[in-house]
Amino acid sequence: MSGPKNPVEEFRRVTAATMRAMSGNNELQVSFAPNQGPAGISGSEARLPLPGRHLPTADVALTRGEADAIALKLRHHNPKVHMREAPKSQLARDIFQALETARVEAIGSRRMDGVRQNLNAALDEHCRQKGFVRVASQQEGSLPDVLRLLARETLTGQAVPELAKGMVDLWRGDLPQKVREDIERLGECLTSQKAYAKATRRLLADMELEASEDDFDPDDEEAENQEDPDQDNDDQQQTKGKEQQKSDSQMELESEAAESAAAESEEVDSEETDMEMDAETGDEKPGSPKRRNEPDLSRRNEAPYKPFTAQFDEVVDAADLCDPEELSRLRQLLDQQLTALQTVVAKLANRLQRRLLAKQNRSWNFDLEEGILDAARLPRVVVNPDLPLSYKQESDTEFRDTVVSLLIDNSGSMRGRPITVAAMTGDILARTLERCGVKVEILGFTTRMWKGGQSRESWIAAGKPGNPGRLNDLRHIIYKSADAPWRRARKNLGLMLREGILKENIDGEALLWAHNRIAVRSEQRKILMVISDGAPVDDSTLSVNPGNYLEHHLRDVIDWIETRSNVELVAIGIGHDVTRYYKRAVTLVDAEQLGGTVLEQLAALFEEDHRRGGKSKGGFAA
Repeated sequence: MSGPKNPVEEFRRVTAATMRAMSGNNELQVSFAPNQGPAGISGSEARLPLPGRHLPTADVALTRGEADAIALKLRHHNPKVHMREAPKSQLARDIFQALETARVEAIGSRRMDGVRQNLNAALDEHCRQKGFVRVASQQEGSLPDVLRLLARETLTGQAVPELAKGMVDLWRGDLPQKVREDIERLGECLTSQKAYAKATRRLLADMELEASEDDFDPDDEEAENQEDPDQDNDDQQQTKGKEQQKSDSQMELESEAAESAAAESEEVDSEETDMEMDAETGDEKPGSPKRRNEPDLSRRNEAPYKPFTAQFDEVVDAADLCDPEELSRLRQLLDQQLTALQTVVAKLANRLQRRLLAKQNRSWNFDLEEGILDAARLPRVVVNPDLPLSYKQESDTEFRDTVVSLLIDNSGSMRGRPITVAAMTGDILARTLERCGVKVEILGFTTRMWKGGQSRESWIAAGKPGNPGRLNDLRHIIYKSADAPWRRARKNLGLMLREGILKENIDGEALLWAHNRIAVRSEQRKILMVISDGAPVDDSTLSVNPGNYLEHHLRDVIDWIETRSNVELVAIGIGHDVTRYYKRAVTLVDAEQLGGTVLEQLAALFEEDHRRGGKSKGGFAA
C-alpha cells in the first residue's frame, strides 16, 4: 500500500499534464523552481514558478495562470506568421506582441471558465510587479500594456484590472477615434492569427507607428499570399472543432507543430544568412578597432542621436571626486549599513562561491604510465607481479576566464536606500567573485550638473539651434576597475553615499561606455549587469528634443548589444519595470532584495554557461 502523495509533487504532475493536453505537445517538458524569474518557454521546456510547500492559494493561481498562458501560446500562436507580420520599429513590435498575447489568452478565456480565472490571477500579479498602480502620467513604455488591456476588454468583455485602471484611463480618452474602432474590430478575426495581425498593423498605422497599407511592398504582399492556404486551412480546422473535435484537433496540432519547427529552422537559417552577408560585405563585429565596438544607431526619418558637445564630459576615478578623509568617513558609513545585511547576504555569497568553485573541481586520469602512483591499483600488482604499476594524474576541468561589470545608475532618483543597497551589493559581489578568480568592475553613471551644465551654456551661446541632441555634461565614474583588487578599491564605493553626486541619468551612452570597456578585455566570458530604477531622464536634453529621444537611444544600444555583441547583458530594475527594455531583466519592488537577486542572477548565468558547455548566447564564441 503506497503512502500519501506529496501535495506539491502532485500539483506539479497535474499542472504539467494539463499543459501538455492544452498545448497539444506531449513532448513538452515542464520545470518548476522557486524564485526562478518570470515564467517562459525555451525550446521544448517550459519554466514555471513553484508555489510554497503549503500551496498558498495565490501562488497556485499564479502558477496555473502562467501555465495556461504558455499552453495557449503553443496551441494558438504560429511563430512563423508572427515573424513575417511583425513591424520593424521597436515600439510597434512591442505593441504587436502585446496584442497577440491578448488574442491567444482571449481564446482560452472565452472557451474555459477555469482558464479565465487562472489568467486573471496571473495578470493581476503582472500588474502588481510592473507597478501599474503608481503610473501617474502617459509613458511610451506603458503603451503596449495599455493596448493589451484594452484589447482584452474588447475580446473577453472583462474590465481592466483595478491595479491598472488608472494607467489605462490616462490613455483611453486620448486615443483617436479611429484607433478605438480598430481595437473594437480585433474581435472579428480572433481565431485567425494572420487576419488578426493585419488588423493590428492597421491599428499601428492609424497610430502613426507603422507605415500604412498603401506603403507596403506589393512583392512582400504577394509572397505572403502564396503562403496563405496553409494558415487558412488551420483557421478552417479550428472553426470545425465542434463537429469533428477529436480528428480535426489532432490534425491541427500536427500542423502547428510542423509549422513551429519550420519557423525555428527558418529563423536559424535567417541568422546564419545575416552573418554570412556581414562577412561578405565587410561589416565588423564587436571588438573591431576600426569601429570601437559602437553600433550604427541612426533611425529612419529621425535625427540620429548625438551629443551637442562632448567637450565637458568626463570619465573619472571615484577617488578623484572626494578627499581621502571624507572617503574614509563614507566607507565607515557603508560598513555600518553592511552590518545589518551581513548575515543574509553572506549566505548567498557563500552559495554563489560554492557554485563557482564546484565548476573548478579537479578530476583524475587513471591507468597512465607516469604520474602519481595509484595506490588503489596496488593489490592487483601484489596478486600478479607481472602486471605493470598504474599511475594517475590530476587535471583541471575547463572553467572559462570571466569578467563581470556592474554598471550602477547614480541618478538622483536612486537617492536613499536604493543607492546604499547598490553600493553594498557591489562591495559583496567584488569580494565574493574575487575569491573565485572572477574579475569584477564597478562603474557608475550620472551627470556633472543639473539642468545641463556647460553643454547647455554652449548651446545657448550658439543661438539655441534646433534638435541639439544630448545637452548635459556626462560623468562616468570608475569605482573599481577589473584589474584592481577589492582591498584597494573598497573605500571608493562609499562615494555613492555622498550628497551631490547623484544627478541625472543618460543610460544609453553609459551602457555603451561600460560595454566598450569590457568588450576589449581578454577574458573569454564577459557579463555586464545594469542596476537602474527606471527610464533615462535629463530635463535639459528632453526639453529641446523629442520626448522619447533618450529612451530610443537606450533601446537601440540594448538591441545592438543583445543581438550583435558577445557581452551578456542583464538588468535589474529597482521599483520600476526594466523588462520592457532588456530581454534578460528582473524588477524588484524593494531595494533590500537587490543583493540576493544580483547573486542569484549571476549564479543562474554560470549554471546556464555550464549546461551549454561554454557557448555564449546568440551563437557567438565565448
